[in-house]
Amino acid sequence: MSNIPETGRTPRVQVRLVVIQVLVFSLLLTLGGRLWYLQIRNGKEYTDEARSNHVQRVVQPAVRGSILDARGVPLADNETRLVVSASRTDLMKMKDDGKAVLTRLAGVLGMKPKDVMDKVRLCDSQTPQPCWNGSPYQPIPVTNKATTQQALRIRESSEDFPGITAEPTAVRRYPAPGKARTSQVLGYLSPVTDEEIQKAKDTDSPHLRSDQVGRSGLERTYDKQLRGKAGVTSYEVDKLGRVMDQTESDPGVPGSHVVTSIDARVQAVAEFELHAAMETVRKETDKITGRPYEADAGAVVVMESKTGRVVAMASQPDYDPNAWIGGISAKDYTRLTDKNSNYPLLNRAIQGQAPAGSVFKVVSASAAVRAGYPFNDRYNCSSSYSMGNRSFANFESKGHGPITLGDALKFSCNTVFYRLGHQEWQRDGGMKPKKDAHDWFYRTARDFGFGSETGVDLPNEVTGRIPDRQWKQSFWEANKDSWCKQGKKGGTYVEQIAYESCLEGNQLKAFDSINFAIGQGDVLITPVQLATAYAAISNGGTLYNPTIGKAVISPDGKRIQEIKPKAHGRLPVDAQTIRDLDKGLRSVVEPGGTAAWRFGGWPQDKIPMRAKTGTAQVYGKQTTSWFATYTDDYTIVMTISQGGTGSGASGPAVRNIYDALYGLDDEGNQDLKRALLPKPQQALPKIQADGTIEAPEIKPYDPASQLVDPNKKREGGQEPLAGPPPVWRD
Repeated sequence: MSNIPETGRTPRVQVRLVVIQVLVFSLLLTLGGRLWYLQIRNGKEYTDEARSNHVQRVVQPAVRGSILDARGVPLADNETRLVVSASRTDLMKMKDDGKAVLTRLAGVLGMKPKDVMDKVRLCDSQTPQPCWNGSPYQPIPVTNKATTQQALRIRESSEDFPGITAEPTAVRRYPAPGKARTSQVLGYLSPVTDEEIQKAKDTDSPHLRSDQVGRSGLERTYDKQLRGKAGVTSYEVDKLGRVMDQTESDPGVPGSHVVTSIDARVQAVAEFELHAAMETVRKETDKITGRPYEADAGAVVVMESKTGRVVAMASQPDYDPNAWIGGISAKDYTRLTDKNSNYPLLNRAIQGQAPAGSVFKVVSASAAVRAGYPFNDRYNCSSSYSMGNRSFANFESKGHGPITLGDALKFSCNTVFYRLGHQEWQRDGGMKPKKDAHDWFYRTARDFGFGSETGVDLPNEVTGRIPDRQWKQSFWEANKDSWCKQGKKGGTYVEQIAYESCLEGNQLKAFDSINFAIGQGDVLITPVQLATAYAAISNGGTLYNPTIGKAVISPDGKRIQEIKPKAHGRLPVDAQTIRDLDKGLRSVVEPGGTAAWRFGGWPQDKIPMRAKTGTAQVYGKQTTSWFATYTDDYTIVMTISQGGTGSGASGPAVRNIYDALYGLDDEGNQDLKRALLPKPQQALPKIQADGTIEAPEIKPYDPASQLVDPNKKREGGQEPLAGPPPVWRD
């Protein structure tokens, strides 16, 4: 037995007990504080997070609004189809990444397994079409053409098709009323990308992963209005996926309808006539090259002269926008983007650029007046114009003697404008420009709207090119090194040009201004720019933004937001000069004018017609046909790349479009019952409260009832001359 007193241990035991008590109390205090922090201070936050871990969101995509023509005829709408989709997220959880499921699915759908697998792979820079360029977390459509039997088989054997759904879905449709595709104007849709979702996250129009968005044309311009707002319902579920409660419901809003100024009937005529003109000219031989005209591309714009509203806009080659629905096939994608197809996705009315040729002479005539040359003075239309050791010939070396600027438009006399362009270049200092150089020809071209966007409500419009001194300098700086490397004194034509450009490519030379005066050289314009300028001459000088959208109307028809015409400038000449230009252009279709042979029998006293022909030379290619015309109501511009002369290639087609608009026969007699649109459409279509749209039926264009025989009348209605029809350069 120990002899140590019991009282000797007590202090140590007490100290230990105290320490233990302090530790326990501290731990309890810490735990209590943490519980207070989690349950009281941040309790709501963690409760919401816990709940969200068991919340499922069900998205009901909004029905996209329709794109309508001016009378309410659908150019783009929706139809219900059975859509079979695959969840890539579910497929990736399988051992074989879902290959077995997709193979079975291909068998049901009558497709090749590879085609199905290609549909659900993700797009990147190394992956060709077809592929999925939308979010990988949303269902990927495999086909939107499933039959009822195929859908039932997938749903009844769901255990064989995990991650696969077959549901009736509203699918975009481009019905082409009256065979009017309106391809490049309408555009197409494709799935939203993750990048677009993030970019639109904090805007007033955020994207959901199920969204389809416009990629070009009106579908892109008015995407926000057309898309609407998807409905989202949130459900609280337990760990077994059973619905416990509905937490919130955000009902969807269908997209609004966009009414356009396009008339589907006129659009059908424009598309047909452009295509027919190109087919016709391909059968003719180019006397310069000795081979048939290629006529590889073309465009036509029909515009209201007083408002800038676009009634029809066609571009060739075109395509069927329905090819994009449900994911584009590899074959179709190749056809739309391959060089051999000449890029049908391009809208050549706003993206096609070419030298202007003689249709540019209204600019040069206006520039001459601004520079102090009276419109009605006499200017020598000689057979050629010489500058140094170079000679610039008039067409067929034919002269007309002293004539006014109006007659220079009528006969399309090059030498009048050669001389004026050269004189102004000299007055501005020539190769050593004055500090106060006016550059009237270049300035006037820009004031007419060339070299700038017109403001048309379509994406990706190009600006064309006005090669003034500033452009010359910037172009030289960008290309000097290449020219100096390629150039060779006394070498081939291309090497000699590069050599000269290396030394002084930034200088505006005499021949630059001489060529510019007739719309040649480095000038590039677009059809919509030319239509805007000629419409301004028609309406008294106002340059309107070409506009296709006319109104945005809510799904129930109660809210209407009209899209008013907007002007971006005025022509840089006074009212008298505009009247003089108008008179000169009117003479072009009258006896002796370059377009008279295409307007024989036209009722000039009732529906005054004005026109200008143009044939632009392009290095290494056949000539480009231009034809610019207007009445008091409409402006029509047509161009055909590598199509020959203005009146020769484009003239008959433009005449046929006017005949259809006004209801004219070969003799110029008008039948208003046959007229498609003798006056621009004013009223908007009616949309009922239930969403139905009052729209007239559109019949396909019947050219047999409209065609004008181009050989029947010429030169102001005279009988045809013996032999082949006359050929005009302009």
